[in-house]
Amino acid sequence: MTAATDHAIDPFVHPALFYRDHDEYLAGTVSFIREGLANGEPVAVSVPTANLALLRGELGSDAAAVLLMDMTVEGRNPGRIIPGVLRAFADNHPHGRVRIIGEPIWAGRSEVEYPACAQHEALINAAFTGREVTILCPYDVTNLSPEVLADAHVTHPTIIDGAHESVSAAYDPDLVVSTYNRPLPEPPDADLVLEFDVTSLPQVRSAVLELARRYGASEDRIVDVELIVGEAIANSVVHGGGSGTVICWRGDGQLCCQIRDGGHITDPLAGRLPASLYSVGGRGLLLINHLSDLVRVYTGPAGTTLHVQVSLT
Repeated sequence: MTAATDHAIDPFVHPALFYRDHDEYLAGTVSFIREGLANGEPVAVSVPTANLALLRGELGSDAAAVLLMDMTVEGRNPGRIIPGVLRAFADNHPHGRVRIIGEPIWAGRSEVEYPACAQHEALINAAFTGREVTILCPYDVTNLSPEVLADAHVTHPTIIDGAHESVSAAYDPDLVVSTYNRPLPEPPDADLVLEFDVTSLPQVRSAVLELARRYGASEDRIVDVELIVGEAIANSVVHGGGSGTVICWRGDGQLCCQIRDGGHITDPLAGRLPASLYSVGGRGLLLINHLSDLVRVYTGPAGTTLHVQVSLT
């Protein structure tokens, strides 16, 4: 597969693959995988469950040479795909070109999840600038909305549609990042609303954990909630003006929390890049992304709202 991106300008290649059925899906993805294997390039695939099974069956013995991951598990929270899937694989193969198929947007994604998905696709470009990496992103033209497909043109410099490959005239990933930096919906009737500052962090953490137990959260999830909430409220105190408000309610099998403070996150990649072993701090939002099932952020000069969802089991 040749990509329309000029490698003399940037070795990173990020095409969207539009497909309508299984045949088009396999034609675009299997050739991409086998071309990489023939070139001696490390190849990883992270796609939804059904497409993963489809690829495994078509690849046959070649599947053993590919790192295969279920995106519905690894990328449940779009905010952990760059650090936990894409960069994790690419950074383990720092020499020569790396190929990855990533399908973070599928028809089952909710309206609450989608803005984080679109921002993820846009931020891939900034996260991999200058890297010898090709990331192919399939899009199901039959089942995804026209709005999602339009966003794909904005987040990907190259569009592959059947046998036709073209440069996207709409490519502008920063526009998607800013467009989906939207105020979050107001929570429904909350079961917990607490203001906090540096003196009340332990009490707030305990109150959220008690609520999670009341909702029936497993002990493993209780540990995750403690880490997530602890990092979030500590970040508010350190970076968000010294105080904030936490609001919690029960979603569909989930604990939902919003943490609001007066800070402004100016780096869109905050929490989406692996932390250096030698860096001091900077791991709080990264940890939150790894442990949560969804993270949404709305940030600006007037303050930041962090929306977190954690499954109860």
